[in-house]
Amino acid sequence: MNKEQQRHYKEELQRLEAELMEYLGLTSESSQTVELDQARQGRVSRGDAMQQQAMVNASHVRDQKHLKAVRRALKRIDSDDYGFCLGCGENIDDKRLEIAPETELCLDCQALQEKRDNHP
Repeated sequence: MNKEQQRHYKEELQRLEAELMEYLGLTSESSQTVELDQARQGRVSRGDAMQQQAMVNASHVRDQKHLKAVRRALKRIDSDDYGFCLGCGENIDDKRLEIAPETELCLDCQALQEKRDNHP
């Protein structure tokens, strides 16, 4: 991977990092504990609020994992290890990096990982 490509991916990863950090800051307000005061809201409304809170929390966890992956990719760029599969060491296809610049695995290793995760 040449320096121009590294610069491009670094800029994209930094943009993703800033976007995720901003979003995570906004969602923390939505994940506040649901107040269980029946005088303020009925049973159905409270259930809806608790379900919405659970969905926000799950989204928050997913976005935190994504942010960690982006930061690991930025470290790999700084150490000149970016673009290489962490599983087999081969180059990750540029098309894959364009879609998901934080990716750590080539398609073959990703498929093997998913197969292992789904079949204990």
